[in-house]
Amino acid sequence: MKRAFDRKIILEDGQEYPGYSFGADGERVLEIVFNTSMAGYQEILSDPSYTDQAVVMTYPLIGNYGMADDDYETETPTIGALIVREYNDEPSNFRSAETLASVMERYGTAGICGVDTRKLTRSIRDFGSRKALITDVSMPLREGLERLRAAELPTDAVSRVSCRSIQTFPAAHERFRVAAIDCGMKRNIVRSLLERGCGVTVVPWDTPAETIGELRPDGILISNGPGDPRDVPRTAETVKKLLGSRPIFGICLGHQILSLAYGARIYKLKFGHRGGNHPVLDTGTGKIRMTSQNHSYAVDADSLAPTPLSATHINLLDGTVEGVMCEKDMAFSVQYHPESAPGPQDNAYLFDRFIGMMEVFRGHA
Repeated sequence: MKRAFDRKIILEDGQEYPGYSFGADGERVLEIVFNTSMAGYQEILSDPSYTDQAVVMTYPLIGNYGMADDDYETETPTIGALIVREYNDEPSNFRSAETLASVMERYGTAGICGVDTRKLTRSIRDFGSRKALITDVSMPLREGLERLRAAELPTDAVSRVSCRSIQTFPAAHERFRVAAIDCGMKRNIVRSLLERGCGVTVVPWDTPAETIGELRPDGILISNGPGDPRDVPRTAETVKKLLGSRPIFGICLGHQILSLAYGARIYKLKFGHRGGNHPVLDTGTGKIRMTSQNHSYAVDADSLAPTPLSATHINLLDGTVEGVMCEKDMAFSVQYHPESAPGPQDNAYLFDRFIGMMEVFRGHA
């Protein structure tokens, strides 16, 4: 006997997508987005940048290799929901410790499978990311639309996912000390720095510039994170005070925050960039890098002219700015995630560039 639909998605324009529930129960209003990655659903589930979002996976089979203890990007996943075509609850993988559904249930993440994800993705592509209600299949459309209209998406995601106190991660053979501003940082950013001999001191998103300076780091990293960078003006003001004091490297949200600190403008993309297959041109070398991305906002290219920033990377799909640099201040950033191993090693050079800047800084300090 075929299982009956028990959960559905209602979009603001009245579209409904029924499916079968897995993971946590409950109703919620989230921003709906899509991700084109063919693998890595555990990293997506545990990436703090997906806080308060319902992620539609375009790859049709999810859950088939389970969940491994070493592959989480954060201790407590905060993604809102996962929407998939086919969910596999019997993973085949010697590293698997539990199923995707059991992890989602533990952390309160809703799941819907059996959805026409191709149609849903086209809707997001054509009409943009927007609010979506995930609810019981019995919810009347009129009532669901009223709940969507009344709901406001939160703007405090960074403060909820950032660490609460300063944390220190020593390197085995420490060459440099990096202060990392945690706006929702992925674990692999810390791992990437530790592997290169950089001890990391992680500080909360609202740490004052004076406190960061007192740590006497060789460099500063601004991490990835969720939401609109204009919702965290305090972080941008902190970075502004630190410009020129030591090398600075921004990743994803950190790229946008660094740009704001220099006076550039930010705008929201129609449906964002999410997936591991975005080609990006490195304007300095002429090489094309395959990148992993996850963001809804971009730096306005026209706003760079009055600032000391220059565009260093360009997205070849839509021409958006993917990287900026101020050579005088030894500050640079990229919109994508070099630590996500796209390529798989196409973008590891960015961490080496950061280390090279710290070597120069230490030589001149």
